[in-house]
Amino acid sequence: MRIQKIVAMGATLALAAVVSGCSSGSTSASGSKTVNWWTWDDKQAAAYQVCATDFEAANPGVTVKISQYDVADYFTKLTAGFVAGNAPDAFQNSVQFFQAYASQHQLLPMDSYIAKDKFDLSRFSVGVDAWKYTDGKQYALPLDWAAAGIYYNDATLAKAGYTRQQADSLTWNPDDGGTLGKMIAHLTVDAKGVRGDQPGFDKNNVKTYGYGEIAAKDFIGQTTWGPLVESTGWRISDKESWPTVFNYGDPRFVKTMDWIRSLTDKGFAPKIGQFGDSVSDIDLLSSGKVAMESAGSWEAATFVKIPGLKVGIAPMPYGPDGKTRAVLSNSNGNNIWAGTKNPDLAWKWVSYMGSEACQSKASLTGTFFPSIPASMDASAKALAAKGVDLSVFTGMLKNKELIASPVYVNGAALQAAVEPLFQAYFAGQKSDSVFTDMQNQSKTILAKK
Repeated sequence: MRIQKIVAMGATLALAAVVSGCSSGSTSASGSKTVNWWTWDDKQAAAYQVCATDFEAANPGVTVKISQYDVADYFTKLTAGFVAGNAPDAFQNSVQFFQAYASQHQLLPMDSYIAKDKFDLSRFSVGVDAWKYTDGKQYALPLDWAAAGIYYNDATLAKAGYTRQQADSLTWNPDDGGTLGKMIAHLTVDAKGVRGDQPGFDKNNVKTYGYGEIAAKDFIGQTTWGPLVESTGWRISDKESWPTVFNYGDPRFVKTMDWIRSLTDKGFAPKIGQFGDSVSDIDLLSSGKVAMESAGSWEAATFVKIPGLKVGIAPMPYGPDGKTRAVLSNSNGNNIWAGTKNPDLAWKWVSYMGSEACQSKASLTGTFFPSIPASMDASAKALAAKGVDLSVFTGMLKNKELIASPVYVNGAALQAAVEPLFQAYFAGQKSDSVFTDMQNQSKTILAKK
């Protein structure tokens, strides 16, 4: 395809300027140098290998070793590496662990490198400020960005009498669910073929749920309840950076959670864990267990390639005012370990990963969204040629519908305290009063140093 050839040529030309010459670092007896980079994402590991190959070609004697570990083990291994003194030179990180690592002085501030190389942070569309610590220093370059969309079985929607245009313009409110609520009810079908909005519907014997698992225990709700409650003007925290409280007790939040729980009570959506933890979003849609579901942008290229199934992608619905969309977007960062023996070489690799040359080439698979707008456009064009339409997500970016995920302290402790309460609420074991408890717990945990 032409776009791939153009991007590849641009990457080659820009690469020479970005990575010419070698930086100082630890050297083996043979004179070679190695920079180790870790990620939990197997797709990004494969994607950035393309950049690693180019980087090595431009820097004779340099090796980039990319290691990928399952997310369940990743941060434990990373922390063990800090303690043992053998952590990777650079690594992908989540904002949830940023504060802990920065406060432990495990991260190398990049400000002097940024100034020396005149590295322009404005090239990134999202995520720069998320990696500024309380000392005002920059500790990472954005690697990617993400959002949520609605994926649906195109044939199922058509059979139910809906058009793509209707899916693209859904509305929602916590009182009656708006057009989204009506669609969910109509798309739900019981074992006898009766729809959720028809007399005689059996909520205890559902063949196809109108919507996937939205009653999630996820304390951020990025790909589930988040875009709904955020469309009301609610925000999860009192401040974007280093908040003092998570606003779980806000009446708009409570009302949204009540509506979501009503979906499972009515049989329109599955309960938490109903299909087991190993069943993916892809499995649920392809098996016909759900007609549509919200999921991450990073799954788009996989959804549309489900054999024998045409999958449409719709934006999250407009909120109660009929014109506001709001979708939480987080950006993983590229950190350098403070204990690296190769700081200059690690910076050279990380800064190249943050270049248009690298991101445009690595993101052609569509398995992650690059932080640089030009690279995102290149990715979208390349995927469009393969039948993958990312316009729903690029539209969110261009229409400024994305909300930056807050940067907060003690993320692991907050998650451990709050998620069981979410689960208990959606299981019917807790009343609305649990949200005030959750808000108070968040205030206590966020105040801990």
